[in-house]
Amino acid sequence: MAATRFTQIAFATVAAASLSACGINSVPAAEEEAKARWADVESSYQRRADLVPNLVATVKGAAASETQILTNVTEARARATSINITTNDLSNPEEFAKFENAQNQLTQAMGQLRTVVENYPQLQSQAGFGELRKQLEGTENRINTARIRYNEAVQAYNTTIRTFPDAIGAKLIHGAKPMVPFKAAAGSEIAPPVNFDVNSPAPTASSK
Repeated sequence: MAATRFTQIAFATVAAASLSACGINSVPAAEEEAKARWADVESSYQRRADLVPNLVATVKGAAASETQILTNVTEARARATSINITTNDLSNPEEFAKFENAQNQLTQAMGQLRTVVENYPQLQSQAGFGELRKQLEGTENRINTARIRYNEAVQAYNTTIRTFPDAIGAKLIHGAKPMVPFKAAAGSEIAPPVNFDVNSPAPTASSK
């Protein structure tokens, strides 16, 4: 009886090891990790979107004449929040590109506000503006960190589904497809223009 029990345990251990070696467990584990990191990205972008209306209202109070720039930011935010990407779209380069482009457009539109702030130094004395500035700076840092961690998880997942022996289960059982990482946009070497300090010079193309 003891020998039979030992044999069963040994068989189960070998079977489990074989399944794991073929990507049965490692592929979905890597996929779930990437999805979790994507949720962090979405949360960070949502936090920025939530702050934008407050930013627009604050700037409008001191620079009501800059209606076009304020409108650009509002419209860019609307586009960015209207594009919903599911975890299934993480393997769809076209849908992923639409999402990333919309977020980049919002970043660029917010950059236009830097000029406005520099032209209206009285914004610095607006109640709550300093706190809003800090929140926006912190949010940009969170977005950057979340994107880095997502890219790391995607790299691990994509490597898992392409290397032997995990690739066997990835292809035959899971039907796994590579996920799309974030790529640096043109001019991304320039720091995000979220520091509204009038005394700070605007970033240039040579700033790296």
